Amino acid sequence: MSARRFDAAIIDLDGTLVDTLGDFEVAIGRMLAELGLAPVDRDFIARTIGKGGEHLIRSTLARAGADAQLYAQAWASYQAHYRAINGEFAAVYPGAREGVERLAAAGLALACVTNKPFGFADTLLVRKALRAPFAQVVGGDTFARKKPDPMPLLEACKALGSTPVRTLMIGDSVTDALAARAAGCPLVLVSYGYNHGESVHGLGADAVVSRIDAIDLGAFRITPRG
Repeated sequence: MSARRFDAAIIDLDGTLVDTLGDFEVAIGRMLAELGLAPVDRDFIARTIGKGGEHLIRSTLARAGADAQLYAQAWASYQAHYRAINGEFAAVYPGAREGVERLAAAGLALACVTNKPFGFADTLLVRKALRAPFAQVVGGDTFARKKPDPMPLLEACKALGSTPVRTLMIGDSVTDALAARAAGCPLVLVSYGYNHGESVHGLGADAVVSRIDAIDLGAFRITPRG
């Protein structure tokens, strides 16, 4: 496989580029305290993130034994707390910045596609000095459907002027894997992300890497699907 086989790459955010578990833990902890609810453990949060904020908050309320009708209040509280600390307790993964730079240097147009709301995602990328290489940022609220639906990936491909088969998807979870396969994108998964507490090995990725800068566009064979 050569870099020229690809016109673009789509990269996930939470668990792939940035370890945001600390941000989630602090924002959720403050939300629960504000609502007078019992805290939830860090491992639960790590297993639950990745399917969008709505899923996270509904699951957290259930875990805390709260009435589901508290959702609207909890969501507003969570949004306010997350906005206040976005990026403060998060860290860029080793090799992520370098990997993005290498992909851009290889001539690939880049998009960040995440289930995090666009406003939070764009701000986080700016605060972590990761925003500049991305021609497009797609949040979980950008389109009518989010990952694992292929819509965000397909729309990102259009915006980048690429086709799915020539667009590499890089993520950390089954959510990314399902979206990539449905869209027809070749898939690389990182081994260090969240993936709901499960290993990414066995998800059918074309490659699994321990760092994004370990992706060598000429070193492994990808058979495009879709």
